[in-house]
Amino acid sequence: MHNNYYFLKRLTPVLSAKIRRAAISECFTQNKNELIIIFDNEFIIKAYLDPAFCCLSFPSTFHRARKNSVDLFTDIKSKAVQTITQFKNERCFSIEFDNGYRLLFKMHGNRSNLILFKKLKIIEVFRKSLKNDFDISLDTLDREIDQTFKGLEAARGAYAKLYPTFGPNLKQYLLHERYNEKTLEEQWKLLEKTVDLLKVSDFNISNSRDSISFSLLNIGTALETFTDPIAAITFFFNSKIQDEAFDKEKTKRLKLIDKALQRTKNYISSNTKKLESLKRGIDYSQIADIIMANLHLIPVGTKSIGLENFYDQNKKVSIRLNTTLSPQKNAENYYRKSKNQSVEMSVLKQNIELKNIRKRELQLQLDLVDTASSLKELRQIIKNEPEITKKEASKPYSEINCMGYQILVGKNANANDTILRSFTQKNDLWLHAKDVSGSHVIIKEIPGRNFPKPVIEKAAELAAYHSKKRNETTCPVIYTPRKYVRKRKGDPPGMVIIDKEQVILVRPKA
Repeated sequence: MHNNYYFLKRLTPVLSAKIRRAAISECFTQNKNELIIIFDNEFIIKAYLDPAFCCLSFPSTFHRARKNSVDLFTDIKSKAVQTITQFKNERCFSIEFDNGYRLLFKMHGNRSNLILFKKLKIIEVFRKSLKNDFDISLDTLDREIDQTFKGLEAARGAYAKLYPTFGPNLKQYLLHERYNEKTLEEQWKLLEKTVDLLKVSDFNISNSRDSISFSLLNIGTALETFTDPIAAITFFFNSKIQDEAFDKEKTKRLKLIDKALQRTKNYISSNTKKLESLKRGIDYSQIADIIMANLHLIPVGTKSIGLENFYDQNKKVSIRLNTTLSPQKNAENYYRKSKNQSVEMSVLKQNIELKNIRKRELQLQLDLVDTASSLKELRQIIKNEPEITKKEASKPYSEINCMGYQILVGKNANANDTILRSFTQKNDLWLHAKDVSGSHVIIKEIPGRNFPKPVIEKAAELAAYHSKKRNETTCPVIYTPRKYVRKRKGDPPGMVIIDKEQVILVRPKA
């Protein structure tokens, strides 16, 4: 109801008293749908004309930005206000200036606009996308309507024909007063009473259906009540903007936490499956023991052999061997794999536990944000819980853990550059499929430890898989310490120069 005719009718006389004979000192925009008019008596009109919410307000101060602000309606700069005209039964009023200039405030909901006339000719329109506003005529804005009992009788009780500017709030009020159940005479009396009430009622800012609303009638839970229309509309505007900012920030925050929570759950799920698979898989230390117990039965150069498994009721077990190594060296390889497998399982357990702790933290934050009831409370929650950031919810890489080593896989060309710039150290290991486009893969360094061969192989498989050679049987992958990877100025996203690389041949595998 903040753009309603009955409110504007009470606003314009008060506004006239504030700015009559005052001249415009500044008129500018620094946001697409916002116009600021500052008068030489320091009175300010702020016209906020976003299609989702159009409203006037009258702030006591306004600081113009040094950049990105544009002067508009320059023809009326320094022109003094003569009078203000409120058009009859219309949500429009105009401010008349010296030399025949008139600035029309057309407050038609999401089609609100400001239009400057010189006499009766349009010379500037604020929201140029509203094409019909270029054809508005000031002479046709006043609407003479027969607002009498005879007029209601002729309309057969359809009050909207007599009072087209009542709007949703007044329709709700009349419905509450059982307008449709009354006789024509009773309907007229109710309409007269309503119009008289609109002339003298306080201005109520209410919280109706979880939304801030403005009304000339006491509908909903009143937050504030005003007798001054300028103070009322300004308080309403600030409350509405703050309320919308709260909803927007809360929704954004919930989405951010929920995304991080989902990533954490996915990590727990995938790594729990991986841990279970390792537990159910081959015990490399047992295979090594079986080889050592049967060295005399294994000829050098054997590719695979079936031996009795004394760990499982002497059932036969098929063991794959490296033909270039002696049986004892093959056993040593299996012992090494066993050690790596044990380390990997230990790290997986530790990481899963940490992620479970993180999941509980995120769920608590989600619940706290969801129950926040004000912007101040929400920002206090965010201040106390700083760990959720955009980076956590939208990292430029996917992350894999192998034997305790963190492997990062770039999501696209721009992400590849971001990883190199912001997520790597000089001694990390960099990998990429040779001679084709693909993701940069990084193995994060663990100080004091060399990169194990199985970890390099796994990272290389990922580099091959996330390249144009994904469907090949084998793929060469280059790798080198991060300190030997550099990006030249002007190179396209993802392109780098590499020094001292090595090559490993692997099968593309996720």
